[in-house]
Amino acid sequence: MPQTMPLNWLNLFLLFSFIFMLIIIKMYFNNKLNPVMKKFIMKKKNNWKW
Repeated sequence: MPQTMPLNWLNLFLLFSFIFMLIIIKMYFNNKLNPVMKKFIMKKKNNWKW
């Protein structure tokens, strides 16, 4: 049973990394395609400030 744990954690880590990368790529292409979205995201970032 303990031998399966690292594999599970590794799979979880890879899955989350993949999802995170997909989100970043999507946001990047959205910023490239329409500048209005970029302005909106910049405004949001400025409002967060933490």
